[in-house]
Amino acid sequence: MKEVLAIVRMNKINATKAALAAAGFPSMTAVKVMGRGSKPVDYEVIKAISSGDEPSPEALSTLSMGPRLIAKRMISLVVPDVSVPGVVKILIETNQTKSAGDGKIFVLPISDAYRVRTGEAGEAAVSEMATA
Repeated sequence: MKEVLAIVRMNKINATKAALAAAGFPSMTAVKVMGRGSKPVDYEVIKAISSGDEPSPEALSTLSMGPRLIAKRMISLVVPDVSVPGVVKILIETNQTKSAGDGKIFVLPISDAYRVRTGEAGEAAVSEMATA
C-alpha cells in the first residue's frame, strides 16, 4: 500500500475529486493548507489563473519576492501499490496548467492500515468493498 499525497491549487479540488471518483478512487482526505515553493511568487499570475483568465505579459514579467504563503489543498489517499501510477496520472492530468504553482505529488509507503469499525487490517481496511 502507498499513500499518495498531493498539493494542488484551490480551484482544482472539485475537478480532482471528480476525476479520482470516476476512476474508482472516491475515498480521500482533503485539507486546506498554506505554503509556497522555492521560486519567487507572482501574485498577479496566481490571481489570473485562479479566476480562469490568462495572465498578462506584464504580470508574467513582474515577480514578487515576498514571503507570502499561498492557499492550496492537500489531498491524501491510500491505494494498493498497483494503483499508484494511475492515481498519479489522474492527479497530473487534472491539475497541470504548466505554470509554477501547479503543485507536488508525494508517494509514501504505508506499513499497515486498520478499519476501526470492523477491525480489518491491510489492504482490506482501505478497500472500497467494506464488509457489512
